Amino acid sequence: MTVFFYNIFLWLYVAGVRVASIWDVKARKWLRGRQRIFDNIQSAIDSGSQTIWIHCSSLGEFEQGQPVIEKIKALFPNLKVMVTFFSPSGYEVKKSYTGVDYVFYLPMDSRKNARKFLSLVNPCIVIFIKYDYWYYYLDEIKNRKINCLLISAVFRTGQSFFKSYGDLQRKMLRCFTYIFVQNEQSKRLLNTINIQDCSVAGDTRFDRVAEIAAKFEPIAIVEEFAGNDKCIVAGSTWKEDEEVLQKVLVKLNESNLKLIIAPHEIDAVHLGYLEKLFPTSTKFSSLVADQRTGSNDSRVKSSSNILIIDNIGMLSRLYKYAYIAYVGGGFTKDGVHNVLEAAVYGKPVVFGYHYKKYKEAIDLVDCAGAKTFVDENELHQVVVKLLHDEEDYRRRCLAAKKYVQENVGATKKILSYIEEKRLLTS
Repeated sequence: MTVFFYNIFLWLYVAGVRVASIWDVKARKWLRGRQRIFDNIQSAIDSGSQTIWIHCSSLGEFEQGQPVIEKIKALFPNLKVMVTFFSPSGYEVKKSYTGVDYVFYLPMDSRKNARKFLSLVNPCIVIFIKYDYWYYYLDEIKNRKINCLLISAVFRTGQSFFKSYGDLQRKMLRCFTYIFVQNEQSKRLLNTINIQDCSVAGDTRFDRVAEIAAKFEPIAIVEEFAGNDKCIVAGSTWKEDEEVLQKVLVKLNESNLKLIIAPHEIDAVHLGYLEKLFPTSTKFSSLVADQRTGSNDSRVKSSSNILIIDNIGMLSRLYKYAYIAYVGGGFTKDGVHNVLEAAVYGKPVVFGYHYKKYKEAIDLVDCAGAKTFVDENELHQVVVKLLHDEEDYRRRCLAAKKYVQENVGATKKILSYIEEKRLLTS
């Protein structure tokens, strides 16, 4: 790709968002969030302090970078930290996050915007989490000789960086001062395009999930709902996941089995669909409301064997209550969601067949910490075995937990590099 075609891509992207905003809520938020963005940044920024700029594409990348963000704040308390998001699904959830000093949308990439943004923020160091490469921003960072790190990156042979037409993409990668990758294959691929300033640090998500598990805070309502029964906790589910789960529940017909489902989308339309799919279900918000009012009806609703989580932010703790953890996304082209959130609790993880883009999912299957399936018949067989074969169940629990424990430490490696190279000073 050349700069000319990249500019066409940028124009088409914005035009597409404007058209989509007519009916799509996320597209409208994407546009509205960038209105007067430079005025908002200028009024918020403390020009007298050094600022670290950390960019995340969306919520998943933020959570991946959160261990590094929190460690930087602890080690360098006098520095300001700015986090930017490209996607509304990241910004809208974390815009009030108190662990950093500033949270903004990233203005759309252009030479003018990049220069204006960097002049306002004047970062002493820039950190990109995993991906979301923007040519003008990266080129301007390099021109200003600002140290720029890419962390938790992962590369595959099919990506444009390693193709004959990937000149611009390779140029973007060469704007980074140093790249921390998740695995040896990624490092070898970078070496093939003459990028040597890189090393294997691992995936910071292992540190994040381990920290969450270590600081686990109970969810009283979920605890009461689960009781002493076995629970399938299904997280980040899409319609395809939910339909398969519904069919399997009917086949199982186990009176002491419960389902806690935390869908990827919690808009009114999708929640209504779930309530029709699972007519005996109750919503988490209903139990909360009943508890606040002291309604006796909460006991009746709690007798339901299906709980729908209609909020965001609890999933990483919900898996603690699982006997079996089902992670959604395995029937979508984007693939399975975060399997580590479940594995950290030593739970066998189950997901659909679209998982080959994710090393941790592949690893969990290989070490017997996870099982995959292609349809409801296979899922039924998997669940039956896990419910009734205690030896197999314990083996998979231990494998899942061991896998996470053996892969923590990426954050420490990244911070060691920052301190050794004196990239930050308090």
